[in-house]
Parts: sequence; structure tokens; C-alpha cells
Amino acid sequence: MSEFPAIIRGGGDLAAFLKTNKAAVDAALDDAGALLFRGFDVPDAQAFDAAIEGYGEPGFTYEDSLSNAVRTNVTPRVFTANEAPPSTEIFLHHEMAQTPIYPSKLFFYCEIAEMKGGATPLCRSDWVMDRLAKEAPDFVARLEAEGVRYTNTMPGADDAGSGQGRSWRSTLSVETKEEAEKRLSDLGYSWEWREDGSLRVTTAALPAVRKVSKGRKTFFNQLIAAFRGWSDSRNSADKSITFGGGEPIRAEHMAPAIEAADKLTVNCDWQPGDVALVDNYTVMHGRQPFEGKRRVLASLVA
Repeated sequence: MSEFPAIIRGGGDLAAFLKTNKAAVDAALDDAGALLFRGFDVPDAQAFDAAIEGYGEPGFTYEDSLSNAVRTNVTPRVFTANEAPPSTEIFLHHEMAQTPIYPSKLFFYCEIAEMKGGATPLCRSDWVMDRLAKEAPDFVARLEAEGVRYTNTMPGADDAGSGQGRSWRSTLSVETKEEAEKRLSDLGYSWEWREDGSLRVTTAALPAVRKVSKGRKTFFNQLIAAFRGWSDSRNSADKSITFGGGEPIRAEHMAPAIEAADKLTVNCDWQPGDVALVDNYTVMHGRQPFEGKRRVLASLVA
């Protein structure tokens, strides 16, 4: 197995390093799945933005995404990773895999790390898939044949107290119910308006297994996060995921995947100035609860 995540130690300007060494960085990312740049001069969000510019790939903005999380932009392409309360655990997931629109890569930047806890767990989904192919082949076959559907309820206004608290207006980039319904129809979703102004939506069947380079397959979905963490005043985790045909995905289905992912997870323990680059097709990430001051920013690559 490759070192995971691979740590690239250096000094000086990270933007210049990424621009000069783009091909080598991409080769290392393809091999390891996640890279941690440590010791470079990245003092603030603007320097982080410059590093992303140096990497030279098109961005994927928060506004254009269907992310469930409440975030705040710091620059047009840099935003807070998730504004859920520190006590909230964010379970392993591929970014926006519960939607038909998702980024290929993620950048994370640690600006403040004066906390207890707060690591970013990372898990290679190709390794998870290798285990599931042996331990739960029927589950894997069904995921490949049917895909999965996700159901969640979006509030009428942002609820920063929930990891799924982004409003339907912000999520869908609309102002009115009529515009929301048009967008949902275009996306292939079904929907139901609730009396409190929230909007309950269900996706079309989405892929849950992805083929990546070198013939590998990954457990590319949002199943673990949805099953373990999609619970708030509007949502219930046990009603959030089904197979593509509509049958609920239950604890007995998820147990082998959760066990495999837990065994294969490695924590990224942040130091100020750290920058991580994650292949979203290959690696799941999350956030552990924390106490103290933690500020981790993110940016997405199309």
C-alpha cells in the first residue's frame, strides 16, 4: 500500500511549487489518493487561494453546487468547510456524491488548529471496495445494478446547527417555489413541500460504485454519512437512503461497509498552514468533533 496520505514537506511559496511541479503532484495524487503539504508558507486564506490558482485547474464554486452543508465564502472559490457545531461529527463521504453534480478534487487548508479533536478522517474507497467485494459481494452487486437514492429535507432558511442545514433556495440557486420545481425536474428529483416551508426531495437513482484509473473501483457514494449522520429536526437517517428500486438500505446492508471504512480510516491531524489535496473519486473524508478553535477552509476542483 502507498503511504496514506502522502506527506510532501517543503518550504516557501506553495503556489509556485504546485505550478512548477503540477505533473509530479498529479502522479503522486493518483498513487496515494490524498496529499498533505506541510511546512510551506501559507499564512492565510489569500495565500491558500493563490496556491489553488498555482495548481491551475478550474474551480467548482459553492454557489453552483448542490451541497447540503451551510458554508461561508472567504474568497470566491474558498469557503468554510462546514459550519455545523463543533460537537457534530461529520461522517465519511465523497463530496456531493448524493447529487448528480460533484467535484473531482478537494483542497483543504488549516488556518487555526487550537483545538482538541477536530481531525479530518480520510479513507480510501478503493480499499473499502476491495474488502466489500470479498465480504459482501451481493451488496456490491446490487449497488452496481441499481444505484442508490437519497432523500433529505431542506429548510426554507439556512440552519447552521445542522450538517444538512443549507436552505432549498441556496442549494438550488432559486428564489421561488416555481423555480425550485423547475430545477428539481431538470435534475430528475421528486419532491414534496412541507407545511413549515421546507422541501423534501428524493434523487433519481445515482451510481454508488465508480470505476477509476488502473481498473480500480471505489465505493463512491454518500451512504455511510447519510446512514450514520443525516439526523436533525427534519431528517431521519433510517429514511434517507434506498436502493435504486426503492427498498430501504438497512443496518445489515451497511454494517460491512462501515466496519471496513472504520478499519481503513486514517486521521489527518492538522497543523496551521497545512494544505491537503484529496482525490474525491478515490478518498472519503469527514470531520471529528472538537473543542477549542478550529478553522479549516476548503475549495473544490471541477
